[in-house]
Amino acid sequence: MTSVYVAVLLLIAILGSTVWVGLGLSGVGIVLISMFRPAMPYMRHLAISIWNTSITPTMIALALFILMAEILFRTKLSNMIFTGLAPWVNWIPGKLVHTNVIGCTLFAAVSGSSAATAATIGKVTLTELDKRGYDHTISIGSLAGAGTLGFLIPPSTMLIIYGTLAEESVLKLFLAGFIPGLIIMVLFIGYIIAYSLIKKGVAPEQKFTFTASQRIRSIIDLGPIVFLILLIMVAMYGGYATPTEAAAVGVLGSMLIGLMQKSLTIQAMKDALMAAARTVSMIGFIIIGAVFLSQIMGFLAIPSLLATRIAAMNLSPFVLILLLMVMFIFLGCIMDGMAILVMTLPITLPLIEQAGFTKIWFGIFMVIAIQLAQITPPVGFNLFIIQGLTGDKIGKISKAALPFFIILALFSLAIAIFPEIVTYIPDQITFARR
Repeated sequence: MTSVYVAVLLLIAILGSTVWVGLGLSGVGIVLISMFRPAMPYMRHLAISIWNTSITPTMIALALFILMAEILFRTKLSNMIFTGLAPWVNWIPGKLVHTNVIGCTLFAAVSGSSAATAATIGKVTLTELDKRGYDHTISIGSLAGAGTLGFLIPPSTMLIIYGTLAEESVLKLFLAGFIPGLIIMVLFIGYIIAYSLIKKGVAPEQKFTFTASQRIRSIIDLGPIVFLILLIMVAMYGGYATPTEAAAVGVLGSMLIGLMQKSLTIQAMKDALMAAARTVSMIGFIIIGAVFLSQIMGFLAIPSLLATRIAAMNLSPFVLILLLMVMFIFLGCIMDGMAILVMTLPITLPLIEQAGFTKIWFGIFMVIAIQLAQITPPVGFNLFIIQGLTGDKIGKISKAALPFFIILALFSLAIAIFPEIVTYIPDQITFARR
């Protein structure tokens, strides 16, 4: 167990330092192999990890989906989503607050990023809701919670990263994310309705009526986002394109939307390309370090040793999941979601498989845990996004997001009791492989 203790101490040291996560993960792998297998040519393995990880189709898909999100961020899509949804949610208790949840769900289906989803939808909805007299707490709380759906609803960048590290089909992971994502959306809507019925003054008393022409116009406004969602879904799940090819189709579709709106200028395209390049480089560096560390841990038999020890404790699968959830929530207080994924997966995945859960199921569970990290102070990234939009203090935003945090945490336990929520679609649907 010496190697396990050393690995854990080194990972803790990284968390407390300012070392880049990708560099730190590679460094832990080098130290471990130098201490316990000094004869192994670790530099050769590191070079192989860099090359093999960089050229995978999933990494190319990741880069293209990120570029698509950056292009859409610079279009007028968020304005059109708000105006398109307003006539259809105005009759529900909570009224236009629901544009946060439904708008984030729609944008998540074309962005794959939690931060991009919260920022894009929030830059329009928060201003409009405040201007119309809506309760500010539920406005920022619902945006913080719903913004995390960018990591769960396909095409999710986190699911692509998980699929790369766990060597699992990205397309199956995408299929598995549909039902959980929609259920979470419904739960969020249900909470907003209940909150609005219990607490008066959440929405303005003034009633707005919409003419038939306004409703038709709202459908037209939703057209571009629906078009892009269907374009990507039909390409992937109809067997016409791999996830990588579908990502390229998505980039083309986002460019067409930008050109039709006359918002995609040459400068905007340059900004999108540079932003995507920075994000992809950062993520790629982290993935390379995580893959290398995972391989080193495999050489040292650390995951199998941990799995054997925990199996000897005779924990029930649900208790194991509960302990992992507590661990992930704690880690969410001190590190971002991607770091949680790449640093814990080599150890937690063998435990999950030992308990009888599939890699597909664990991928969705981990992404929900990462969603929790996005709204967990003091480092929850969605909290900082909303702070930048509103100027509110992190404590206030965290308190507003707490009900949505609880909903996510309870739902993560629910899928442990009913794993079919996650596995039903991947088990039932077959698709053409290319």
